[in-house]
Amino acid sequence: MDIAALLSDPAAWAALVTLIVMEVVLGIDNLIFISILSNKLPEHQRTTARRIGISLALVMRLALLSTLAFIVGLVQPVFSLPIQAPPGEHGEPMFDLAFSWRDLILIAGGLFLVWKATTEIHEKVDPQDTHGLMNTKAKLVGGLGAAVLQIILLDLVFSIDSILTAVGMTDHLPIMITAVVITVGVMLVAADPLANFINNNPTVVMLALGFLLMIGAVLIADGFGVHVPKGYIYAAMAFSAGVEALNMLARRKRPTVEDKVLH
Repeated sequence: MDIAALLSDPAAWAALVTLIVMEVVLGIDNLIFISILSNKLPEHQRTTARRIGISLALVMRLALLSTLAFIVGLVQPVFSLPIQAPPGEHGEPMFDLAFSWRDLILIAGGLFLVWKATTEIHEKVDPQDTHGLMNTKAKLVGGLGAAVLQIILLDLVFSIDSILTAVGMTDHLPIMITAVVITVGVMLVAADPLANFINNNPTVVMLALGFLLMIGAVLIADGFGVHVPKGYIYAAMAFSAGVEALNMLARRKRPTVEDKVLH
């Protein structure tokens, strides 16, 4: 179908809007990670790191879209592990647990996210600890180049997940490209406000790290073939964010109430 036919097709517009919404929701994970990582840099490097990271996400996703046959091939099994029967049975494999390149990438990305979130939480809980995990973290997040490298690694994981979602929702490449460009544009606009909001609210930082920990666990589970519906994940994130918003509102109101009592 050519561009003119797509522009006049209501189904194509509906697919585009749906895909944009899905891509924006999926991009929240990536944006939270970029925000937390860039906030560890000196203030004059933060915006640069965010823009480089998000721009590389766009380049990576467009490059992946140009090789759809390769992307589809990533879901083909490359090896499998036999799962033995429980004790007391014949001992023959019950089934084979197959792994594709996509699964391996998701597992690696999930492990990285779990490790990253854990080290950040460790720093927040015990900021006086200057050994072990913090020394390792300081080496890895020691400058703009190191931060961008980590962003690239997670961009790869989130980009593959994003493109596979797009392929599953539409067969038209122009719709996929348009949705990806619009989504990355939204991420560019939202990056600085989100990062500043997270940086200015310490409790939100811990909440965001909890989100990353949960997302990492979900990626690992997905890589092992245990599919957790994304709707459940984002509903839990939205509920937690809503509770935190109420807590923030209560903290802002509390001094006013205390002042009235004192007077």
